[in-house]
Amino acid sequence: MYINQLSHLRCRSLDAGRYADGQGLWLVKRSNERGKWVLRLSVWGTRREMGLGRFPDVGLAEARERAQVQRRVLRDGKDPIEERRAQRRARQVARAPLTVKAAVSGCFEARKAQLKGDGDAGRWLSPLTTHILPKIGSYPVEEIDQHVLREVLAPIWHQKPETAQKALNRLSITLQHAAALGLNVDLQAAMKARALLGAQRHVTKHIPSMPYADAPKFYRSLVKQEGVSARALRFLILTVCRTSEVRLAVLREIAGDVWTLPAERTKTGRSRRVPLVAEARAVLANCPTQGPLFPAYRGKPLSDMAMAKLMTARGLEARPHGFRATFRTWVEEQTDAPFEVKEACLGHAVDLGVVGAYQRSDRLEKRRTLLQSWERHLLTG
Repeated sequence: MYINQLSHLRCRSLDAGRYADGQGLWLVKRSNERGKWVLRLSVWGTRREMGLGRFPDVGLAEARERAQVQRRVLRDGKDPIEERRAQRRARQVARAPLTVKAAVSGCFEARKAQLKGDGDAGRWLSPLTTHILPKIGSYPVEEIDQHVLREVLAPIWHQKPETAQKALNRLSITLQHAAALGLNVDLQAAMKARALLGAQRHVTKHIPSMPYADAPKFYRSLVKQEGVSARALRFLILTVCRTSEVRLAVLREIAGDVWTLPAERTKTGRSRRVPLVAEARAVLANCPTQGPLFPAYRGKPLSDMAMAKLMTARGLEARPHGFRATFRTWVEEQTDAPFEVKEACLGHAVDLGVVGAYQRSDRLEKRRTLLQSWERHLLTG
């Protein structure tokens, strides 16, 4: 095996090219004056190249010393390139500890693809930005333990139990993300904090709904009322869709008597067809052809509170989203519709697993028939 093929003077005089010194050490020159040192290694049967510094900043003798160090690492059964990366990460952490805020931000970026609309609505971050980061955002993430989490979550643990649970779960995911970065974090901190905080005094509160017997009178009153909010609420009641689905609807989603919701606008993340009954199409007759079908100020989509304010102004406890429960109760008590059709009208996923692999109908016509019955109830009930 040839070793020490190069000399200091020869390194200075060589033109652009690749020159072997021996034992995998190469001088790669870009010009007569500049270049770099590269060490070729076989790491677990794979050819790898590792930079050892720029020439002439790193001379021949130093390059040989560096190469010898890395060969020793390889003989110890380690990957020299990965070992060097780990050392660099450790130095970076030592210089500037990763804060909770930075860890949350990095975790969010890594998870965006899994979130609806890439998390642009802010729902994943909201519990943290509101209740956690203002208090411990500047803390080094490696210092977070169950006692810190208990202190920050205690004020909302019983008063806002759902928000507190979401915040704790997302902090746990953030700690897992930090651990994947190679940081020394306590992955059980969230679990131990939950034990310290204890059971929550939590009573599930459903969104208030209107009795289905009262829905016809209310709907007919909306027909007489002017304004975008009233039209949007009529459309919501007739289609039993979610508030956001109605607010953000645009004309290009509608073809004839079918409204096709794109996957990014549905809760299930799947595209969905909604049959439009005659009354729903009549509502659309007065909607603009450009921008949102139910626009607010300067053509922006209607506020998510606009329809709720209309109902509040009338002294009603029920809320727009509650009409989905109103419809579901009416269907259950007043029709013989199959369970799958009732749930499909609400956009719920009912064909899962093996059934979903073979049953590919969205029951559009059956849903249309059921919504036509709902329409008759609203207009004549």
